[in-house]
Amino acid sequence: MHKVCLLVLLVSTSLFSAQRPGAVFLMIWPGARPTALSGAYAAVVEDATACYYNQAGLGFIDRTTVTLQHANWLPGLHDNMYYEYAGIAKPFKKGTFGLSIIYLTTGKTQVTNDEGTYLGEYTTFDIAVGLNYGFTLTPKLGLGLGWKVIYSYLVPNWVFERMPELGIEQGGTGLTYAFDAGILYKPFDFLSLASALQNIGPNISYSESGSSDPLPYTFRAGIKFNPINSDVIRLSVTADVTKILVGMFAQEENSFFENLQYEFEEAWKAVGLEIEYYKFIKLSGGYFIDTEGQRKGFTFGGGVRAGGFSLDVGIDQAIYDFNTTNQKFSLSYQF
Repeated sequence: MHKVCLLVLLVSTSLFSAQRPGAVFLMIWPGARPTALSGAYAAVVEDATACYYNQAGLGFIDRTTVTLQHANWLPGLHDNMYYEYAGIAKPFKKGTFGLSIIYLTTGKTQVTNDEGTYLGEYTTFDIAVGLNYGFTLTPKLGLGLGWKVIYSYLVPNWVFERMPELGIEQGGTGLTYAFDAGILYKPFDFLSLASALQNIGPNISYSESGSSDPLPYTFRAGIKFNPINSDVIRLSVTADVTKILVGMFAQEENSFFENLQYEFEEAWKAVGLEIEYYKFIKLSGGYFIDTEGQRKGFTFGGGVRAGGFSLDVGIDQAIYDFNTTNQKFSLSYQF
């Protein structure tokens, strides 16, 4: 179980420095298939996870699509952490609307005071509910927008009431909102280019004093290349560069170009490869690099399609530098 003192520290003083974002659950990849591709999905977005990776992809979805994902998140850190995603994309005459829900819980937290008296327990969670829209400006160009409400529940007020020695009366929850925007361009049948700007909104605040953390403002650029696209075999190569924009160019002693080089080196980089046979079974793999976060390694997975259903698994545990399993399972349906 978590110790309440850790969460109080998170509330009373920011866990991240001024150059680090809050609401970091927004940086976790949803969907088993994108996870198998190391998150290199901005130019793919063929299901309802387009609500997360690039809303412009919604404009190319011409059938109602539902995507559900479940994961026991990083059990090597804590057995009771779960990460869930649900999304639906519904096409209309003037574009496609999407609704998405991201939910992360770190499990139950036991509350014990300084004297060792057990006071109770509660469940922490973060949730983001998004309304999204994508449309095609031309048959080859799609644009998309998204708006989300973000709520973080770290410490309930009753903890502060029962532990006056903490000197805090409230401030264990945070609420804010953010906007996303994306573009998807398909100049050729075998090539897609994408970019997206995400999580742009007011800071999220937990503490009673009013101190706050910026959201993880993110720029994402991606490409998908299909060198083989037949009825028998489809081969896709994808690549994404993801840049967290918070705290950029913070090293004042460096020149502009030195800072620019550092920011590029620090950006997340991912490549993915997927082979699909008879539009029935697919195998996916990827390689991911996050230099600053010390995450590097291979991801893999696969899936099957039949009767409008698609069942996928994505595994990315090798990118972490501690022993854990990390498997995501997704189910999508088009009708």
